[in-house]
Amino acid sequence: MRRLLIDTDTGGDDAVALIMALRDPQVRVEAVTTVMGNVEVAQATKNALLAIERAGTYAPPVYQGLENAILNEPLVNKNFTIHGRDGMGDLGLPPPALRPQREHAVDFLIRAIEAEPGELEMVTLGPVTNLAWISLRSPGTLAKLKR
Repeated sequence: MRRLLIDTDTGGDDAVALIMALRDPQVRVEAVTTVMGNVEVAQATKNALLAIERAGTYAPPVYQGLENAILNEPLVNKNFTIHGRDGMGDLGLPPPALRPQREHAVDFLIRAIEAEPGELEMVTLGPVTNLAWISLRSPGTLAKLKR
């Protein structure tokens, strides 16, 4: 079974990808981390939690990550023409019942990858800001991913 960490800026397209991963019997989503991109990171986190609830399978923990780009201006969709203001097409979805973990996504990822070298695969669905920060804070950690 493939063991995935999914890093996402959770717009509608990422929500569909997350649901597909959660419903794939050959995949185990170990955790979801969020980052600013299509929407602000708090909204990306809310959307990830909503997608997990809608999948109707199991609930991997969700960790909120970086809210700003490291080098460039934020990439947040300012004109809201692609995914809507909420990243989910402005469908008016109710708030999720699930809650994110308190630990920061970058801290969690370093801890998880270091604890199980060669076991976890990273899937990036948005800006790789969290991963860039890992490479700055803990050089060598990302090389311990299986893929």
